[in-house]
Amino acid sequence: MKRDIDTQLVEWKKSEFRKPLVIRGARQVGKTYSVCRFGETHFETFIKLDFERDRTIHRIFEGDLSTEKMILELEVHANISITPGKTLLFLDEIQECERALLSLRYFYEEIPKLHIIAAGSMLEFTLGSISFPVGRISFEWMRPMTFHEFLNASGREILADKLPCISNFSPVSETIHLKIIEQLKRYILTGGMPEAVKRYCRTGSLTQSFVVHEEIYQSFLQSLVKYQKRADIDSLDHLMRSVPSHVGSQIKYTRLDPDRRIEKTKTSLHILERALLLHIIKSSDATGLPLNATASSKVMKPLFLDVGLMQYCCGINPSDVLKEKNLSNVYKGALAEQFVGQELLAASGSENFKLFYWSRAKKSSSAEVDYLYVKDGRIWPIEVKSGPAGKLKSLHIFLNEHPHVEKGYVMSPVSFERQDVDKLTFIPVYTRFV
Repeated sequence: MKRDIDTQLVEWKKSEFRKPLVIRGARQVGKTYSVCRFGETHFETFIKLDFERDRTIHRIFEGDLSTEKMILELEVHANISITPGKTLLFLDEIQECERALLSLRYFYEEIPKLHIIAAGSMLEFTLGSISFPVGRISFEWMRPMTFHEFLNASGREILADKLPCISNFSPVSETIHLKIIEQLKRYILTGGMPEAVKRYCRTGSLTQSFVVHEEIYQSFLQSLVKYQKRADIDSLDHLMRSVPSHVGSQIKYTRLDPDRRIEKTKTSLHILERALLLHIIKSSDATGLPLNATASSKVMKPLFLDVGLMQYCCGINPSDVLKEKNLSNVYKGALAEQFVGQELLAASGSENFKLFYWSRAKKSSSAEVDYLYVKDGRIWPIEVKSGPAGKLKSLHIFLNEHPHVEKGYVMSPVSFERQDVDKLTFIPVYTRFV
């Protein structure tokens, strides 16, 4: 399945300022598949080392991290000659070997022409515990498949090309809009985990993708316990099933798990965040950039890894999604908000691969805007709604209190054209953030 990261990998290969590349992302989002296909199609020789499956590889990185020694032993291990500029060296599940992570620095300094990519399912747990070679590596994020990638994978390339873009908007007809919404419903049920998408594409059955969701859920749970020996599996299980139901809502630890101590819930939530199964969206007052400068650590909303896994965990009836004309009416609009947040995060997020929103807590008139989108040094508030402008009270309040913000976007499942009403711009919910 073609992924957006394919183009980025080709650009990385050609760059004269190339550094060893570390691909970050949750388990089973397709990192290994994409790198392997890239290596096999764009290099004369390709070497893949899996530090989780083959523990003997670890010995190569013990002791002296001499690049000459490591290259020699890697060639012997793989029985393949390594030629800088013609060979791709792929270090998979690199979090299993901290010395291999450290070696990236020396490869960059001493053999800069050698193409090296590293990836790992639980890499975030390691990054915070070692002295990482900052400035000597580059990062690329990989998320679940976007709606655009889903359409391409399911053989609807022409429909994928019709998706409007927020920066260069081209409206679609009502007929095409209805076809896009029909596929969007299937994407929301299938989600963007590659295995679930593959199962759906091969069988045409949404039920088959639901089977994959259960398999993925269980594998996530077991991997978390492996990397966090002291983790409370019951607490993690509870949060993984309950957090998706809080998407679109501000959360409090006591509400997430009233039967456990707050400290336990905080710990488990932090584990889920580091495993990239959960993204914490912080509230910013949006008075200026960067948004993170005024972000609150107390006011937050959750975004789950994948909309398909979300609907699975929440037990949403698939028929309710398929028969509903307006997706904002399904599950209190949380599915539509998860979808937009997931797409926004896949496009680098609000700021530095993070998401932010705006909230104001006042007894007389509290207000909240779903997302803050930053483009070309400007802030654009985004609401995921279905109603007319008159019902967008929070967005109007935000624009009144932030005169430096030119306008706000309303992403709606019922819109198929761009409509400007005062300082509001209505666009389809499936508009791409490119």
